[in-house]
Amino acid sequence: MTQEAHVDPTRAAFDAFKTLPRDVPINMLNLIRYRDKATYPDGHEHAGKGWNGERAYQEYGTTSGPIFRRVGGNIIWRGDFQCVVTGPEDEHWDAAFIAYYPNAGAFLEMVTDPDYRIAVVNRQAAVLTSRLIRFHPGDGNSDGFA
Repeated sequence: MTQEAHVDPTRAAFDAFKTLPRDVPINMLNLIRYRDKATYPDGHEHAGKGWNGERAYQEYGTTSGPIFRRVGGNIIWRGDFQCVVTGPEDEHWDAAFIAYYPNAGAFLEMVTDPDYRIAVVNRQAAVLTSRLIRFHPGDGNSDGFA
């Protein structure tokens, strides 16, 4: 897959996120493509263990999970990639899920938590590229697509 790597939000994207309402529930679509080999900073406790990206992402889940749950986060959907129907033919994702937060402030609380900042190094080591897209939860019971 040849695409530009996106691991962390840009300052402009994060600033745009912060301008949106913070007191409403949000769903965050996560699309993840793992590195073949995790890339930890020199001196990190997991550097040199030979982990692949999937293993490093599992560590991220283990270390960030308690913070995610404390702020009220919950995984509401997870799926296994099968094929691209619309989009670049060579694009695929190793992990896809939707995380629910009771409000956008909870997401901001999580990503600014000192323990999360330690845990996120595992995500940065694991991820080749990703997408993190904010949605306001909608009504899935409408007729048709409109």
